[in-house]
Amino acid sequence: MQSVSESLTFTIPLGLKCRTQAEKFSRKHSNPDKRQQVYANTLAVTVVKFYLHCIGWETEWEASLSYNPLMQGLMDVADLQVKDLGKLECRPVLASSQTVFIPPEVYENRIGYIAVQLDESLKTATILGFVRRVTNNGEIFLSDLESLENLVSYLHQIKQSEVLKKGVSLNQWFENLFENSWMALEELFSNINDKKFALRSISSKREGNVARAKIIDLGLQVGNQSVVLLMAIAPYSKDQVEILVQLHPLEGKTYLPSNLRLNLLSELGENMQEVVSRSNDNFIQLKRFRGYSGEGFNIQVSNGDFTIKEAFFI
Repeated sequence: MQSVSESLTFTIPLGLKCRTQAEKFSRKHSNPDKRQQVYANTLAVTVVKFYLHCIGWETEWEASLSYNPLMQGLMDVADLQVKDLGKLECRPVLASSQTVFIPPEVYENRIGYIAVQLDESLKTATILGFVRRVTNNGEIFLSDLESLENLVSYLHQIKQSEVLKKGVSLNQWFENLFENSWMALEELFSNINDKKFALRSISSKREGNVARAKIIDLGLQVGNQSVVLLMAIAPYSKDQVEILVQLHPLEGKTYLPSNLRLNLLSELGENMQEVVSRSNDNFIQLKRFRGYSGEGFNIQVSNGDFTIKEAFFI
């Protein structure tokens, strides 16, 4: 861990706009101590907001507790919502302090804590670094802060984990952005011109088909076999995508295992479609379906006690 003196920091002047916003919020509170607290917290938030904008991250301050005068009065809060990621807590630090204090009320629902040092004149602020979680009863030594050099990669890690939680983004496929487990058909099939794929006619409205495939390990319950889940998409209208889902045996195998179920489920788990393989099926597929941008669904493959489910969103 680098010390603060060796780490990347970010210093900016606290301009009129920044100080005016802090004054505006502080005036809503009659208690002098609370006014001072809100003033310092607001300065810290505006500095972090500016910094994140500089490095390409969108924020939603209006959706944060620190923007709400009622919550300012009830809590010692300096949160800043980072769009689609979560909240960063922006804690002000006096120039003479060696630690940053994290109030108990902000221990949870934060993706990180950023220390912002304010000079004595409150005309300059320096972002010293951050921590990912709270330890030591909320008191963090400035020498233990993680460098800002690591903040961008940390935010990207969170973004990726949120994408994985939500599922596979099909719209990204149109931009040739694919998850590592989803491979080009040529990597898994030697003859993708076979009639069974029927991908060229997925959409009668527009061209622009994209198809990828993923190996599904069926596990011990199905004799350690694997199959290939194939997903093909095409634009149908401005807001709709047409989707084709197939299940194939691995290259070198002629038929799928029998009684293998392929299901389309809604986001809430409602069964929308089902097809079951027979002993002589060399592939099975769901009826083509369409979805609107922002919608999600699940594809499930099962056989007896074995079930695997993959989440997708458009």
